[in-house]
Amino acid sequence: MNRTLSLLTAGLGLAIAFAFPAFAQTVNTAANAPSTAAADVPGQTLTAQMLYTFLLAEIAGARGEIGVSVQAYLDLAQRTRDPRIARRAVEIALFARDLSAATEAARIWIDAEPESAEARRVMAGILAGGSGQLEQVQIQLARLLAESPDQIENHLMGLNRAFARIGDKQAVKGIVDRLTEPYLDLPEAQFARAQAAIAADDAIASLAAIDLALGLRPDWELAILFKAQLLAQSDSPDAALQLIKEHIDRHPESQNARVAYARGLVSARRFEAARDEFRKLLDNAPNDRDLMYATGLLSAQLDDFDAAAPLLEQALNAGHPEADGIRLNLGQIAERREDSEGAMRWYRAVEPGRHHADAQIRIAALLAQQGKLQQAREHLQSVQGGHDTIKRLRLAEAQLLRAEGREAEALELIDGELRKAPEDPDLLYESSMLAEQLGQLDVMEGRLRKLIALQPDHAHAYNALGYSLADRGLRLDEAEALIARALELTPGDPFILDSMGWVNFRQGDAATALAHLEKAYSLRPDPEIAAHLGEVLWSLNRQADATRIWNEALQAHPDSTVLKNIMQRFGQR
Repeated sequence: MNRTLSLLTAGLGLAIAFAFPAFAQTVNTAANAPSTAAADVPGQTLTAQMLYTFLLAEIAGARGEIGVSVQAYLDLAQRTRDPRIARRAVEIALFARDLSAATEAARIWIDAEPESAEARRVMAGILAGGSGQLEQVQIQLARLLAESPDQIENHLMGLNRAFARIGDKQAVKGIVDRLTEPYLDLPEAQFARAQAAIAADDAIASLAAIDLALGLRPDWELAILFKAQLLAQSDSPDAALQLIKEHIDRHPESQNARVAYARGLVSARRFEAARDEFRKLLDNAPNDRDLMYATGLLSAQLDDFDAAAPLLEQALNAGHPEADGIRLNLGQIAERREDSEGAMRWYRAVEPGRHHADAQIRIAALLAQQGKLQQAREHLQSVQGGHDTIKRLRLAEAQLLRAEGREAEALELIDGELRKAPEDPDLLYESSMLAEQLGQLDVMEGRLRKLIALQPDHAHAYNALGYSLADRGLRLDEAEALIARALELTPGDPFILDSMGWVNFRQGDAATALAHLEKAYSLRPDPEIAAHLGEVLWSLNRQADATRIWNEALQAHPDSTVLKNIMQRFGQR
């Protein structure tokens, strides 16, 4: 059943009430009826015209003729003034994105059921979806708050939802501040202000408002977790975690707080502690498939494959919705255990969807590792998909060719894709790197400059061009400027820091080069960064330090050709 059919046939219970005498000759019940009791709404005598209009609306909607369905329902609402019919007309009009019809139907609903808070909330949401109607939204919501004192807390908590479709979040913040002014002694009003402020990127105001909410209700878990989220977003993860931990100490039974604490530990990259928390949660809820999945992923992150694999399999067997993601992870675990056959089995089980291309690429990589490059290429070429999927598969195929030293074939393959999509940034970048390896510097530079023109914030394009020039001792001032721009776009990137260190070294400034390279290596102990760092240390007469860095990197990357070549050049192997 398609989405349109599924939505519209939800109203068939209401249509049946009209169509069959057994349900009586008046509309007293309805599928999806609002909370108002049937006795509180006007009875509707069934006429042939009403029955015809109802069936027309439902059948037209089921056939995808949404405009016809909207008009039929609106006509029925106008003639009957029945709040249940008006509500249904609103639903269909919103689905059709017909704000004019939705507004008219909502007005009928409010007129027919003036005490309905739901009708007023819906009207506010519809008005918020239009342009230039913020004043009307404010009026509707102010009336809702004033006329529903027994529901004021719930209405305040739902206040921001009415403005979800409004892009001007600063204007929304102003409206929420005005609407909540009479209710500032209620913690929910302060919470609404905090929500509006953070949506407007005003973290200071949001934090102030949530502190006021907690002052009014000190142990309010929802507000505590909201404040923790604010602190985490403000680069204060330790304070966020401490806040949640103190709440857990007071309320050890709170599962929501424990889950938030565990997730906060993951965000802070404290994986061991996070896994411990998820294990505790899993002990209390051993059949929770989400907890199985989270604990399994963290175990895999910690290279504890013996713990990870059974947990992920349990989550899979429990029907976790991320089934293909789990299969992909199990395949990667099998690879790490050097179980190629098991990895293949998991990858082949991944069904078409979000993870399918990743699985096929891993299958091809395993085939190539077994010396079956042609079979690997044929496998990648057999996979179907849209432009983005096919591009990923071709890029993966080019990587397999490059690994075998067949750069010219790889470039020919990517060039074929470029002819279909000459401005694709990924293809331009990959082809420029292949051209550089083949010594086709004009091709490399032309494609990187085209990429920069298309995407002026593509940091790695600037870096690749700058590093390529620096490595050959060409146009060093220009190379430095290109790398500096890359570093400006992506501060702290270890590979760009490595490039900057390398161009400084080529310019004869070994001291500045050393500072950049040491920082790069501390962030990412990559073999190529180690090779550069060692060479600069050697030039500064720190041969022992250079040798130590090279040996350390070679131990972690024993197959690195870059390290072996530089150590041989300096007589260290």
